[in-house]
Amino acid sequence: MRFALSEDQKMLQASVGKAIADLAPLDRVRRYAEGKETIAADIWAGLSDLGLPGLMIPEAHGGLGLGLLEAAVAAEALGGAVAPTPFLGSAVLAPLALTLGGTPEQQARWLPKLASGEATAGVCIAEAVAGARDGAGVVAKDGRLEGFCLFGLDAQDADLLVVADRDGKLWLAERPAETAVMSSIDETRRLSEVIFAGTPAEPLASNEALTRLRDAAWVVLAAEMLGAGQTMLEKAVAYAKERKQFGRVIGSFQAVKHLCAEMAAELEPARALVWYAAYAFDHAPEEASLMAAHAKAHLSEIGRFVARTSTEVHGGIGMTDLLGLHYWFKRLGQNRQLLGGPEKVREYAARVQGLAA
Repeated sequence: MRFALSEDQKMLQASVGKAIADLAPLDRVRRYAEGKETIAADIWAGLSDLGLPGLMIPEAHGGLGLGLLEAAVAAEALGGAVAPTPFLGSAVLAPLALTLGGTPEQQARWLPKLASGEATAGVCIAEAVAGARDGAGVVAKDGRLEGFCLFGLDAQDADLLVVADRDGKLWLAERPAETAVMSSIDETRRLSEVIFAGTPAEPLASNEALTRLRDAAWVVLAAEMLGAGQTMLEKAVAYAKERKQFGRVIGSFQAVKHLCAEMAAELEPARALVWYAAYAFDHAPEEASLMAAHAKAHLSEIGRFVARTSTEVHGGIGMTDLLGLHYWFKRLGQNRQLLGGPEKVREYAARVQGLAA
């Protein structure tokens, strides 16, 4: 049996990689991260020309009708560039929620706009997936939402929100009155606190949608970490080939070679894990949740190792702003905790396998 990307998936991988390299070089990412721009609309518009917002949206609604494996391939490229885009919320989770549980009218109203990039969507599911903190959570009553959610994904300036209430039911809400950017370590992905005060909302019909959204989010976050880790490895190898100490490039020292080799040895097998988790989401539903959990937890651990090791190879300049390596370091750190840290996700995986109560 051969498990690998198809020629079309390889073409998608190359196209997104080239486009994001042109649209979001480090200087462009830095301007966004420093807060000089509230949104990176130009980057998203460029990716819209490529069809990325409609990747998972059915062709009948103007999208490409592809699956989570293609989304994971794209997410790897976006993570490799620490691109500030609403891809996870607007191109993956919101279309998935609408496809699974939206009425024909809801789908017709929102999916074409999301596919073209005319509208963007955010997602507030952190409390329902990873547990609430500080009294956070949303309550639905008579078609209106009350309360607040933390760690909203791509919610800032979004035209549409997919919100999970405290019972795990999903709702569609248009932009509420108050959305605040939360302080977080990753300035390239801003998280939001979204406050609902009698906000009108429409229910989504599927009882399984939240589980599918969680699984898809775990896989996409894992793919992003794979891409970010690969970039940190490449930067470490390039630096080791040019930096000299004692008259030799540092890459000629056995200790530095081992550090780079260990990063590659950890990352390469993780690639197949992410791809299979995405494939299982599309084609093997009985394995989807378990594989998504394994991918999220394992890439969280691999990501932390690569982030630390690449920074060590760069020595004292590893965390300087001029080099910009810290943007990948922080993306890996934030993704590790989003929608459940590795300990919590592994606990879930153990329960699924009957290894824990």
